[in-house]
Amino acid sequence: QVQLVESGGGLVQAGGSLRLSCAASGRTFSSSAMGWFRQAPGKEREFVGGISSSGSNTDYTDSVKGRFTISRDNAKMTAYLQMNSLKPEDTAVYYCALDAKYIRVLANVPAYWGQGTQVTVSS
Repeated sequence: QVQLVESGGGLVQAGGSLRLSCAASGRTFSSSAMGWFRQAPGKEREFVGGISSSGSNTDYTDSVKGRFTISRDNAKMTAYLQMNSLKPEDTAVYYCALDAKYIRVLANVPAYWGQGTQVTVSS
């Protein structure tokens, strides 16, 4: 059984930074693609970014390009989302997700999800 546990959320002022972590267990992490998603109040969950199993490919939604960076440490079985220049509109619950196929992450249908961590950006 795959388990994903996010951490690192919190309250930050606009323009600040946060780094989210996603610790995985129960599956060969190094052969799995990872993704980050978010859901703001009253809105649908949206794709934030993804990273392939090797880390050689990353993709981001337009609204976070140049501000957010996804990385992974396969030895630690952990993925990261570095968020810089945060804006109030980045406020949401952030979820990490895992799938054997990167295309499923990009299509917003990864098989496994974490429980989410709240990120609140004050203006």
